[in-house]
Amino acid sequence: MSSAILTDNGIIQVLSFLLPGFVAAAFYYFLTSYPKPNDFGKIIHALVFTAIGQTVWIIVERLSPIGGEWGIPISVTAAAFSAVIVVGVSNNDIIHRFFRWIRFTKENSYPSEWYSAFSRNTDCYVVLHLTHDRQLYGWPSEWPANPAEGHIRIAEGEWLDESGDFISAEIDQDSASMPTFLIPTKEVEMVEFIRPEPTDHKE
Repeated sequence: MSSAILTDNGIIQVLSFLLPGFVAAAFYYFLTSYPKPNDFGKIIHALVFTAIGQTVWIIVERLSPIGGEWGIPISVTAAAFSAVIVVGVSNNDIIHRFFRWIRFTKENSYPSEWYSAFSRNTDCYVVLHLTHDRQLYGWPSEWPANPAEGHIRIAEGEWLDESGDFISAEIDQDSASMPTFLIPTKEVEMVEFIRPEPTDHKE
């Protein structure tokens, strides 16, 4: 009976110790577009964030008279805050951008080349070259991380003919009245990025 109680207490202690890491990892997975790792990878992420949270708690405990009952809240907060920082660094390609600048690598921190191209051209309109020789011009407002699945949301959309001219005789300049399209990525054969003149930006 006593061994069972000790086992239960041990499990509770382990879960309490790992709680900051699991909370922080949940923040990270929720706020990034990266593919979720397998169970082993999730545990590694949780352990890294747990180490950060526990380290902060040890420092706080030694520098202030805060009681031990604040250990878990402080550890969870520190781990979650570190996860938010990592999310910001990852989503904005900060670390890889620096290493590209010093010519140490040519890689980026985005989950795919597809996502990287859209993220690096956020000031561009696009022409989607679709199946059956169709072309759609517009402003990309949403896109998936994986080009093999999901949809692209195109605002201010206009169809183009084979020569690249707008099919409609007159383009309505009021973007609020222009249609929005949701295009499956499996129908996209090529994406052409077009940087407009500053006066032509409709966002």
